Amino acid sequence: MSKYFGTDGFRGEANVNLTVDHAFRVGRFLGWYYGRDHKAQIVIGKDTRRSSYMFESALSAGITASGADVCLMHVTTTPSVSYIAKTDEFDCGIMISASHNAFQDNGLKLINHHGEKMEQEVIDAIEEYLDSSTELPYATGDNIGRVIDYASGRNRYIGYLITLATHSYKDMRVALDCANGSAWMIAKSVFEALGAETYVINNMPNGVNINAGCGSTHIEQLQKFVVENHMDVGFAFDGDADRCLAVDEKGNLVDGDGILYVYGRHMKERDKLVTNTVVTTVMSNFGLYKAFEALGIDYVKTDVGDKYVYENMRANGHLIGGEQSGHIIFGKYANTGDGILTAIKLMQAILSRKMPLSKLTQDFKIYPQVLKNVRVQDKDTALNDFSVQNVVREVAEKLGDQGRILLRKSGTEPVLRVMVEAPTHEMCEENVDAIIEVMKQRGLVTEVKQ
Repeated sequence: MSKYFGTDGFRGEANVNLTVDHAFRVGRFLGWYYGRDHKAQIVIGKDTRRSSYMFESALSAGITASGADVCLMHVTTTPSVSYIAKTDEFDCGIMISASHNAFQDNGLKLINHHGEKMEQEVIDAIEEYLDSSTELPYATGDNIGRVIDYASGRNRYIGYLITLATHSYKDMRVALDCANGSAWMIAKSVFEALGAETYVINNMPNGVNINAGCGSTHIEQLQKFVVENHMDVGFAFDGDADRCLAVDEKGNLVDGDGILYVYGRHMKERDKLVTNTVVTTVMSNFGLYKAFEALGIDYVKTDVGDKYVYENMRANGHLIGGEQSGHIIFGKYANTGDGILTAIKLMQAILSRKMPLSKLTQDFKIYPQVLKNVRVQDKDTALNDFSVQNVVREVAEKLGDQGRILLRKSGTEPVLRVMVEAPTHEMCEENVDAIIEVMKQRGLVTEVKQ
């Protein structure tokens, strides 16, 4: 694990452990690194949180001071920056966002010229520079970089999404929860262009309300809206719109696992699942694997993080993969999770099958799952503690082939995640609490969050 960059960029509380100076120096390094043999161009997007504007200015100052040009897409989604970085042949892209986190946090997501997450060797070089006293050369005269408006890139991305739809959405009542984030204008534009009767909630960002009781991390608001307003389907995005969760017409949640089931099956039935494999993470529900086995669909499990899902897909030619949290990657169309694209593909399955979403998921049975986040002093110490490892083994043996236990580190916080799936909720609670109790007895725990 890198010192500053986790599985999804450099993330922290704005001007506490992710400061303007960090952003300026990241910009200085990227402008110098990519501009060593040509006039580099770097594209930047941001979400709606208040500090995103501050970080955009700091990055732009650093990049242009090193002699590279900056193209600003302004408020946009992470997948749109990925798309434009690749199609418009930028040296790299930066998305300013802390995704689903509260507004106080922010992050720098670095994207290479292929529209993929930045290579580790570049991340390592940035981190070495951040911790050094190295002085990079400043550009002078007409070598100083420019800041260019690039809102046109966002509009081209919207056009691209519209071309991917295979059906008209006429007569479909669709609800969108935009989390007061990056999707607040884009999602509505796409669905209205495709003919849907579109109803949008949480699309009035003010800099501090991003993800606040809304979006994919607070799906209950969309569930209520769908039922009360007789929607055919609802989609909820996170702050930077690289995630999507769905709600069926009855108000039931269809999470990332449910989406993988519906669209994996849809691809299988149309002979489009080329490798007959769906890529999941170790956090996917036990019920998803049982459902795939019944359909004759193979699956693989990666570490948590859409980065690892994508790497496996690319290495093995798999076309679909994702996370329970709603990061879904459609390898034919994008190199990263894309919430709006996910909604479009789910609409394709609904309209092609001429069935409501509740019917498409009726054979997918979710195993009860309990996940608790345990804040600890040191993740590695707690994870490798002898007593903790012993109780994890005991729980695994007790569950046998009727469930599973997973203890893993967060990629962005000093947190261990304790998850159990079992035939009953009571069994899940009992076993999760048994593990946490041992961690408490060993003096490893500072806080437990549901």
